[in-house]
Amino acid sequence: MPLSDSALHTLEERFPTFARLPPALQRRVAAEAQYYAHPAGKVVFDEHAPCRGLPLILDGSLRVFQRGANGREVELYRVKRGESCLLSASCLLGKISYTATALAEQPLVMVLLPPATFLALLDESPEFRHYVFGEFGERLGTLMQVVEAVVFQRLDQRLAARLLARGEDALQVTHQALADELGSVREIVSRLLRSFEGRHWIELGRERIVIRDRAALARLAGSG
Repeated sequence: MPLSDSALHTLEERFPTFARLPPALQRRVAAEAQYYAHPAGKVVFDEHAPCRGLPLILDGSLRVFQRGANGREVELYRVKRGESCLLSASCLLGKISYTATALAEQPLVMVLLPPATFLALLDESPEFRHYVFGEFGERLGTLMQVVEAVVFQRLDQRLAARLLARGEDALQVTHQALADELGSVREIVSRLLRSFEGRHWIELGRERIVIRDRAALARLAGSG
């Protein structure tokens, strides 16, 4: 649906770049951008689908991942409140279809900049160009970390780092979800988690993991 005044205000709060656009471009964004509210689990875009625009996340989060021929997934990055999607921007610039899938992790509120609007802003606003290429730099760093972890780190190290990265001691997450994020299979992840529990680093429950020894997990994540 088109942007309401309140949605436009929220967009400018989350993305101050839009509040600093010239008035003509602000009016174009208000007229052409689309507002979406998606439930958790909704596929926002899928591999090989044409790119419909640049998602700007107002609330919630988006998980971007690739799925191999064997069905295993590798998480590329997450897009959180106040962030936009690097893959969408690159597909718009290259005029190509999506090369990955994005799923709403939580109830998601977003604004979608259509391709023509995105390209016009990129062409006419140095402020917007600076924002987009700044996002490219940050996301490229994240993707390089993913490549390094997959190529050089053992799975137990990556699992320890993933648990710590969630930032809480009590995690509501399934073994399958962790396996998907790590590009592994549930049985191997469950075996490693039981090993961590046996060393009193974590405590396992039903779809719940409680971290008991963050220091030990940090040592494992940083080893090797």
